[in-house]
Amino acid sequence: MDQIRKEDIKQEVFDLYDDYAHSRIDRRSFMQQLSVYAVGGLTLTSLMSFLMPDYKGNIQVKAGDPRLNSGYINYESPKGGGTIKGLLSKPVRSKKKLGGIIVVHENRGLNPYIEDVSRRAALAGFIALAPDALTPLGGYPGNDDEGRNMQSKRNGAEMLEDFIAAFEYLKSHKDCNGKVGVVGFCFGGGICNAMAVRIPSLAASVPYYGGQAVIADVPKIKAPLQLHYASLDTRVNAGWPAYEAALKENGKEYEAFIYENVNHGFHNDTTPRYDKAAAELAWKRTIKFFNKNLK
Repeated sequence: MDQIRKEDIKQEVFDLYDDYAHSRIDRRSFMQQLSVYAVGGLTLTSLMSFLMPDYKGNIQVKAGDPRLNSGYINYESPKGGGTIKGLLSKPVRSKKKLGGIIVVHENRGLNPYIEDVSRRAALAGFIALAPDALTPLGGYPGNDDEGRNMQSKRNGAEMLEDFIAAFEYLKSHKDCNGKVGVVGFCFGGGICNAMAVRIPSLAASVPYYGGQAVIADVPKIKAPLQLHYASLDTRVNAGWPAYEAALKENGKEYEAFIYENVNHGFHNDTTPRYDKAAAELAWKRTIKFFNKNLK
């Protein structure tokens, strides 16, 4: 992987990976199409290794960090998958009740990157819960490819209920001040928009490159929104103009940021789509937004 530089990879390769990561093409088609770009010193194996997430070298807040009380809990989701497992984290030294943040994973279950993000949220001064929507199928399996296949077998409406149940669990937690927001990435970004529609008492919603809510449902949104998009993510961005128009028309509180020359998934620091400057700026804005609305 060290021999491949991100700037040497054509945009078409990242677009191809996006198609694969979102199950628009299967692994065989992905490999066949990727082989076209295995030229010169690039082999198909090295390209594959470059594109896949690196969870060993890129975790910012590791499990067991002494600054946090962090561990797995189970909560009930009667309208969703039943009993759902999640990672619950909060600062060790906090003696007051904290604002709550639900952290919603991508389309592959509660992987190490999302667990890391939830611990980052806790270190910022919140009580954070990162559910695993794959719990009814045995939980995140240890690799994203299998996790993606597993998540495709779950019902989308039931998964939404799992995250709504997580909101209710966290809101009533003894260490939470009752103000709960949500942040999510990709699939999780879509869940953020859906939760804003479904939960009148949601205190804040921060979708990262997520599918927009149904336009007819925009009047139901009560929570302030902070939306993050990648300029190269034409697939997700296609729905933004109509969504923004509806938010404006209905007088909704929102702010939106489009980060130039970055790809879908730019916040995920375990993959080459990561953009350090955009990710750090977006996260700084996210925490500032939660500080404003959850404390």
